[in-house]
Order: sequence, then structure tokens, then C-alpha cells
Amino acid sequence: MAPKSRVSNYNTKITTFSLDETRSFGQKIGATVTGGTVIALTGDLGSGKTSFVQGLARGLEVPPDYYITSPTYTLINEYPGRYRLFHVDLYRIESPFETEEIGLFDIMGGDGITVIEWADRIEDELPAEHLHLKFKILNDETRKIFINAYGSKENILLKETQKWIEEKK
Repeated sequence: MAPKSRVSNYNTKITTFSLDETRSFGQKIGATVTGGTVIALTGDLGSGKTSFVQGLARGLEVPPDYYITSPTYTLINEYPGRYRLFHVDLYRIESPFETEEIGLFDIMGGDGITVIEWADRIEDELPAEHLHLKFKILNDETRKIFINAYGSKENILLKETQKWIEEKK
């Protein structure tokens, strides 16, 4: 399949200086996000992707007795909340065809929130409208997160969090 040409409608970046700040950013997104949103996460191991999802879950009102972990071996974890959260980890996926077997495309087409770690493995298969967060390690605690919104709903979501992002710059 030929790569899709995508132009981000809106982009920004944020620097977080601790895991707690990364979780807080996730929580802010989770409190603002609406059903059917797909969030693509990319970045090296240990760059904060799972910490972001832990905060996102809190913002989505996932009950605190659910411990959010990366589904590296289960591939998809599902959590109840204001919207169902589908946490996907494609680290072990070697081919986009494998994502069909786990039902990823069905999940992405639903009303829940789908967040995908290692989304670069299916970049050409992502829906046209999604958020893309790229995590970059600056040092042991500090992360720079580059955020691109593709689509009107995602654009609105990112603009609603812009004040919080500006306060952190």
C-alpha cells in the first residue's frame, strides 16, 4: 500500500520534567478527549509512552483499582471508563497484517479511545483523523513530546489543551 499523504492541521510540543508531569499531560488529554479518538504514540523504549497512557486512563475515569501496564505480550488491554480505553502495544508486531488478526482495525472504528504504542509500525494504516505524539528522551526524567493533530476533532482537542501546554513551556 502506498503511504498516505498527511498534513497535520495543528502541531505543538511540550517538555515534561518528570513521569508525574507526563502522566498529568495524559490526564489532561483524557479529560478532554471524545469517543472514537485514535492516539498514536511513538518513541524509544522508556520514553514515557506508558506513563502518558496511565494519565490518560485517569482522565478517562478508569477506576483507580485498574493498574495500567503496557500490553507488550497481550497486545491489547481494555479498561472501563467514561469511554472504553483500548491500550495497544505493537512492539512485538512485525507486519501490519498481524494487526488484522488482533482486531485492531475494528477497535479503531469504534466509539472507544484507542491508544497505540509503537504506532510507527502501522503508520500507513492509521485513520486519517488521529493524534500523533512522538516522545523524545532528553535525560533521565525529561521528555519532549511532539504533538500533531490530524482532523477537526483532534484539532479541537489539542487546542483545548493548549493553555495547559503553554503553562508548562
